[in-house]
Amino acid sequence: MSKIWLLVGLGGALAASAVEQDDLLASKPVIQLERPQALPTARPEDVGMSSQRLRRISTAMQRHIDSGRIQGAVTAVARRGKVVHFETHGLMDVDNHRAMEADAIFRMASSTKPILGVATLMLVEEGLLRPRDPVSKYIPEFKAMQVAVLNEPQDQDISPVRVNRRDPPAHRLVPANREITIHDLLTHTSGLASSGLGSAISKRPRRDSNATLATEVPKYAQYVLDFQPGSRWSYSPGVGLNVVARIVEIVSGIPFNNFVRDRIFEPLGMQDTHFNVPDHKASRRVVIRNRNNLSRRPPTTFFSASGGLSSTAEDYLRFEQMLAGGGQLFGRQLLSPRTVRMLGSNHLGDLYRSFSRNQNGMGYGYTVAVVIDPIIARSRRSAGAFGWGGAFGTQSWTDPVEELAAVLMLQQPYSPAQYDFGNAVQQAIID
Repeated sequence: MSKIWLLVGLGGALAASAVEQDDLLASKPVIQLERPQALPTARPEDVGMSSQRLRRISTAMQRHIDSGRIQGAVTAVARRGKVVHFETHGLMDVDNHRAMEADAIFRMASSTKPILGVATLMLVEEGLLRPRDPVSKYIPEFKAMQVAVLNEPQDQDISPVRVNRRDPPAHRLVPANREITIHDLLTHTSGLASSGLGSAISKRPRRDSNATLATEVPKYAQYVLDFQPGSRWSYSPGVGLNVVARIVEIVSGIPFNNFVRDRIFEPLGMQDTHFNVPDHKASRRVVIRNRNNLSRRPPTTFFSASGGLSSTAEDYLRFEQMLAGGGQLFGRQLLSPRTVRMLGSNHLGDLYRSFSRNQNGMGYGYTVAVVIDPIIARSRRSAGAFGWGGAFGTQSWTDPVEELAAVLMLQQPYSPAQYDFGNAVQQAIID
């Protein structure tokens, strides 16, 4: 069963929570904060959407719940600055038959990455760094990287896209043609820890329980690159953007978790977004059957920009609303409209082919995929829409042309549910 929440509650009961001083320890005392400003709401028809067609979201989610492919979800849509849909579906705890709640907390995994994109571009706006800066300008260990290539033929330097990690082919190392840059890392074109030959032969640094970005990121320079910087798009799921997060720390002089809290979460009223979910919010975590380890992690001091956050549908809708509003929400200008366009523009020509390596009609910006041609891409989003998702099923995107933001919160990665949500949102636009 789905629940359609009265949207006047957004920013009220859902947001009466605490933000820890440094988000390090989940057991800190509760600090009662002023409730954030509520997200504006509207009847769908008042912003050019169909109430009847938006109900197709519920129908689609229930179909996938009935099939047993997902246990529950939270879905949210806003257009022209107004929330028009916010709905819960299914269960957040199957064993205890607990209905999904509007303020349920989800593991975001790689949905964390666009937060890093915004944080980085804030410093670009302030002139404290440039996308084309070499990483070694801030972390000298990255000065002289090497690239893994096949041993034969000797007269060609071939870096295979995929290899057997347990039995990599004969190889040799060649110098990188140039240094890797912040731009390379933001667009996954650096070759650093991108699942190729270099990754297969590199010794992965072991992380202890007290690890931080400062202690761990310099070790990543020991990796051999998978290909020459800038020559290929290949996803760096857990390493590349952590390097950028460390640069954010160095340039700003503020720990990364505190930077995003102070500069992004608090201005937007994202009071339920944490690297360490506080103890008093632990009961709000979505519980996935046979995967309880997702909600029982000990507190961390390693604040991964690649996938460390947990959050709610409302919080991420606030983030997407800011982007849809040209970098502004509630009168707080986090980025300029031009910088938002920089984030969501294709920087790679035709290099981006997605994970399938045969995707057409798409590009890649700074931490987000970008729709170039929705027909060729078979996308349910408009040209210019941009966003990203996480390994546990979360997805969110901004559609500047339609002045629209959308959030889908799942904890089971099921692409038909993701497709059907996007399809229902698109078909609900009638003006």
